[in-house]
Amino acid sequence: MITAARYALRPMVPGDIPQAVDIERESFPTLWPQTTYRRELQNRLARYIVAAEVGQAPAATPPTLERGGWREAVRRLLGMEPEPPPTRELILGFLGLWLMVGEAHIVTLAVREAYRRRGIGETLLVAALEVATQNGQDTMTLEVRRSNEAAHALYDKYGFTRAGLRSRYYSDNLEDAVLMSVHSLQSPEYQERLRGLKETHRRRWGDPVVSLPPAF
Repeated sequence: MITAARYALRPMVPGDIPQAVDIERESFPTLWPQTTYRRELQNRLARYIVAAEVGQAPAATPPTLERGGWREAVRRLLGMEPEPPPTRELILGFLGLWLMVGEAHIVTLAVREAYRRRGIGETLLVAALEVATQNGQDTMTLEVRRSNEAAHALYDKYGFTRAGLRSRYYSDNLEDAVLMSVHSLQSPEYQERLRGLKETHRRRWGDPVVSLPPAF
């Protein structure tokens, strides 16, 4: 029996930023500086994908932070654009991808702690591989903590291999980052492997709703 997926994949929008920041703080508490998502969403090389729970909403935003509250009043006084209303869907996880010449690079992948080990991170990785393929990229790279065995296992599964080591890369404990890469994304052999892995994943976790535009 296939477990029905209860989330949808779609492009990140400005209203998702507060939840993305919360997930980033939870997943990478020592990250500094924090990601400037508003700037990233305007970066023509960047693609951000969120997994949003279907039929659920996060806890209500405190009144002082709601649209029309004191923050927006201050922004109006300073001549700044108003903040977009926060997304009401619960964001379960997200992925950031940069599309460069011939190479796609995963800059971040994070899932809410309460929703981990449900296949969401793997779904986001598959989406990134498909976006890279659709945009003509043949290589994908990423960095991962040397001690993160679960992430290493996931990337190994999708054909990533160790390409180098960034010594003392993480500022919190000076842990090394392993640079991993997968090549020949456009090859029939890799695409066949990807289809098989997607089917195995689908049988276990179900199909999320995918709302990514063809040219994303």
